[in-house]
Amino acid sequence: MTEYDNTNTGLLFKNGQKENEKFADYQGSINIDGVDFWLNAWIKTSSKTGKKFMSLQAKHKEQMKLMPARQDDDECPF
Repeated sequence: MTEYDNTNTGLLFKNGQKENEKFADYQGSINIDGVDFWLNAWIKTSSKTGKKFMSLQAKHKEQMKLMPARQDDDECPF
């Protein structure tokens, strides 16, 4: 049996932990040309036409691993 090629495919799941409106409505991942990304989507409504649409954001998975951990506000010296 051959292994499934997931290049240029992705998936989204409804965010069950949405705590406020800034949190994505859907979260998942996508592979583009062999590179893995985290994928977030928000359901929005056009102010001009009233039509619903999805606004997307992709973040490179490897770059996210390299980002420094965020410090708590209590530790901020100013």
